[in-house]
Amino acid sequence: MHKPKQPLAEVFGFLTTDMSPQATRYRTNRRCPFNNKVPNCTKDKAKDPLGVCSVFHGDEPAITCPIRFREDWLITDDAAAFFFPEGTKWSSLTEVRLNDAHGKSAGNIDVVLVAYDDTGKILDFGALEIQAVYISGNVREPFDYYMQNPVEHATMDWSMQPNYPRPDYLSSSRKRLAPQLIYKGGILNAWRKKTVVALNSGFFATLPPLPAVEKSEADIAWLIYDLQSTEFEGRRRFKLVKTGQVYTKFEPALQSITTAVPGDVENFIRLLQHKLDQQMETAPVTRSLEGLF
Repeated sequence: MHKPKQPLAEVFGFLTTDMSPQATRYRTNRRCPFNNKVPNCTKDKAKDPLGVCSVFHGDEPAITCPIRFREDWLITDDAAAFFFPEGTKWSSLTEVRLNDAHGKSAGNIDVVLVAYDDTGKILDFGALEIQAVYISGNVREPFDYYMQNPVEHATMDWSMQPNYPRPDYLSSSRKRLAPQLIYKGGILNAWRKKTVVALNSGFFATLPPLPAVEKSEADIAWLIYDLQSTEFEGRRRFKLVKTGQVYTKFEPALQSITTAVPGDVENFIRLLQHKLDQQMETAPVTRSLEGLF
């Protein structure tokens, strides 16, 4: 996969080459067009936000900000279709703290969808977890450089700069996805409540094979989204589109994601031999029990 000249796909919701009045206003005012809790972008730092919504991975954009998944609240409509029967009245609540039996926090659920009756009493709920991808390298530097002069730097060549940013799918699954499934997912599964995981197709493709079941049998729905290039008011933009779904039971999916695939043991033995040879070359003092008594 080739490395694009510059890594930034979307900044404050718009392509870096979009110089329309709307895009310029969002960049100037550090706005978020994707239903953040406040009108402004708050990623990384509220006063100096890192307004990168997605970066390029080859020719395709990879979503790096979880708020980017909130475009038109498509993810909640898709999640509700998994959680509840058709015609159910429901609403969504964001950033809901989840405690364990000892009152200790297991983390915040990104979005909780609640079904309710005509009196407003909650009848059921489901958890929606949003999985953006971590970045390896430094994305702040190209972002700051672009923001100094978006017109002149829109087509900048960042390819030769050190720490060129790229999606880090492995860290995203090991450091974020797996722990969330273990802690938050474990509690929800014990309560017999369903979970939806929303993620980019590039992220999903790096996960180990997940044993699929029918929708009616599933504990988890893996909803897969992509940013697709489209024409909007005479200019190009990326639009969030659901491109797939996979239904799984909780425990088989958790086992698949958290079980490491073993490599060749002979490679590990060669590493041990190399380290032992190095140690012996330094003539270490040999420890012995002889003469201690």
